[in-house]
Amino acid sequence: MNGESASFPIGELARRTGLTVKAIRFYSDSGIVTPAGRSAAGYRLYGSEAVARLALVRTLRELGIDLPTVRGLMDREVSLPRVAAAHAEALEVQIRTLRLRRSVLNEAARRGSTPEELELMHRLATLSEDERRLLVGEFLGTVFDGLDSGPVFTAAIRSMTPELPEDPTTEQIAAWVELAELLRDSGFRAVVRKMVRNVAAEREADGATGVPRILAEVVRSLAEPAWAEGVDPRAPQARGVATALAAHYARVVGRSDSPALREQLAAYMETMDDPRWDRYLRLLAVVNGWPPQAGLAPVLTWAVRALRAPAVPALR
Repeated sequence: MNGESASFPIGELARRTGLTVKAIRFYSDSGIVTPAGRSAAGYRLYGSEAVARLALVRTLRELGIDLPTVRGLMDREVSLPRVAAAHAEALEVQIRTLRLRRSVLNEAARRGSTPEELELMHRLATLSEDERRLLVGEFLGTVFDGLDSGPVFTAAIRSMTPELPEDPTTEQIAAWVELAELLRDSGFRAVVRKMVRNVAAEREADGATGVPRILAEVVRSLAEPAWAEGVDPRAPQARGVATALAAHYARVVGRSDSPALREQLAAYMETMDDPRWDRYLRLLAVVNGWPPQAGLAPVLTWAVRALRAPAVPALR
């Protein structure tokens, strides 16, 4: 043996470090770890410093750091903090990519998708930020085309705009894929455009304030409690709700309550009573990290039935 520190044959070094003999020979031949001496029979012997260096090499390699960089780190030719920061950033990219892939595959499994549907979901999930903005812009441009750009509609556009965060959760990715499919649906675009046109008509009629009364909020406040209690839309209690809804709408459009006005309001609500719109609002909340949105579709259905319920003849 040459030197006091040369005490570990390669087999013992492998046992202490958890590396294979073949790996230690490779690192030794690469100059990353050097023998401290040789035995009388000519076998390599390693000191305690080799144990420490190989433990660090193993850690660096498990973290995905390439061999030339490992060698530079061991020889102190490169900065460990700088290398660690670069690799941490690269891992973040890989993690986001894997999370996205997992979300797409889970969604495909949940839907029982065909290969073509899986391909579309993957394409929508991997859109760049610019591509996502273009898709959203086309949808909103179609919906609001020809309407003024005052503060009311500017706020409406902002409230309808999905913005996937830079580091989305798997739930947000899955929600974005489904939302993007809705954005591309020409039938859904037509439904939302009709709703927006009705709001625009309300706004013109309500010129005293220049602000539309948001009918959905009125329906939620007036009709949802009765619906939640299980009130029949033809019951007397429901007639009171229908009268309050009609009174609100009559003020907006500057007319008196009448069967014709109630039918107009019911038809308006039917344009809002689309499960896709309800789904859009729920998905939008998930993508943007907003509080969950309660569905309004069953409440709208109830309100439409209450408005169309036959009037009870007055007692004489």
